[in-house]
Amino acid sequence: MKIGDAAPEFTIQYVNGKTAKLSNLRGKVVMLQFTASWCSVCLKEMPFIEAEIWQKLKDNPNFVLIAIDFMETSDKISTFLNASKTTYPMALDPSGEIFELYAEKGAGVTRNYIIDKSGKIAYLTRLFEREEFDAMKSKIGELLEKE
Repeated sequence: MKIGDAAPEFTIQYVNGKTAKLSNLRGKVVMLQFTASWCSVCLKEMPFIEAEIWQKLKDNPNFVLIAIDFMETSDKISTFLNASKTTYPMALDPSGEIFELYAEKGAGVTRNYIIDKSGKIAYLTRLFEREEFDAMKSKIGELLEKE
């Protein structure tokens, strides 16, 4: 996937049992964070997402953050969320099918996709670097300001 591509469609199940279809989020800026409990870079990045993105934007009706856990059970994810003190929504990808829509099979998990209001990928990151993270936050702000 690259910037400008249409974000692949999927239906996700959150840890709490609710489901969401990506196309139903059109008109909103969507951040997908692919993560896993065993991913050290993910664990490093999560507090920054929590403090600098989720806590600032969680009440914005035009923003949706979905963390997608790669190939783990809901029990494992619940333990992971408690340990990481993450409060943003976490969804299941037990077979890795959703991840493979966005990245090659076998690719590293740590990555974020910012999807614009029209459903296109507007920004993406790989691993965690402060400069890139700040640029991603700026892109989210810019997209939220657009009509």
